[in-house]
Amino acid sequence: MKRRWGARADSADGNGDGVKPSKKVDRDDIAGGDAGLRRGRLDGLLGFHLRMAHVALYRDFAAAMEDLGFTQKQLAVLELVAANPGTSQIDLAAALETDRATMLGLVERLEERDLISRQPSETDRRRQELRLTPLGETRLAEARAAVDAHEARLLKHFSKGEADTLIGLLKRLYQE
Repeated sequence: MKRRWGARADSADGNGDGVKPSKKVDRDDIAGGDAGLRRGRLDGLLGFHLRMAHVALYRDFAAAMEDLGFTQKQLAVLELVAANPGTSQIDLAAALETDRATMLGLVERLEERDLISRQPSETDRRRQELRLTPLGETRLAEARAAVDAHEARLLKHFSKGEADTLIGLLKRLYQE
């Protein structure tokens, strides 16, 4: 029996990557196993494999978050605010390598859901400090449990050492 990856999720997550989270996809299809096409040169391209891995990861994440209603970006913002109480939207945008306008929209949506609060800084009135609300802390704890299950599904294909190596190698692509 083939393992199924993915499920329905809110497509208006601002992800902009063209992945359709509502389509159920077989893991073999993601790898190109059932498409009937030779991959040719693509099979040797890192970017191709990163993209295909992203599709699989995104769909599984969307399924895991379906009931909680979080996108990857929203959850990343909540995690960063939890780890850095009082951080600013500008700092979050830089950390997630996104533009300020996108971050403003993310923060506004999370604030509308009463998950984070914005307060003027006592030392710099131009700066808005972000903090989790009590509801935000509760929802983040729920999301963490779903993320842990998501990560376990993904990492079951690797030993602990392989997973650590993979994460280290991926970090080298974007950290300098």
